[in-house]
Amino acid sequence: MVVVEGKIKGKARPRMFNGRAITPKDTVSYENWVKICYQQQDGRQLTGSIRANITAYYKVPKSYTKKRLQVIREGIEYPQKKPDADNIAKIILDSLNKIAFDDDSQVTELTILKRYTEDLERVEFELEEV
Repeated sequence: MVVVEGKIKGKARPRMFNGRAITPKDTVSYENWVKICYQQQDGRQLTGSIRANITAYYKVPKSYTKKRLQVIREGIEYPQKKPDADNIAKIILDSLNKIAFDDDSQVTELTILKRYTEDLERVEFELEEV
């Protein structure tokens, strides 16, 4: 299990400048942070088909009432906020190209969950060969 602590980022669209596609700086820095976390916490080079399980843990806002907090603790309410689940997966998997696997096209099974936490905001992911 690899843990990427910090504000959750989704893959941002490249911006066009003078006919060139430029990836936003915050996307590049988050991808680099994911690479560093993977290399420090796992570092395996996977081959063949890969199963990826990704869970994004969003911090519960302080403004939520005790009643709403209880509903979250019971697992009834889940975060429906940005970034979208597909963009979270995209930034994680794109970051690991040539690091954990040759290309993210090797991922044949993908699970993405969005959950609340009272701890640190983070993304946790696990990769395994199928």
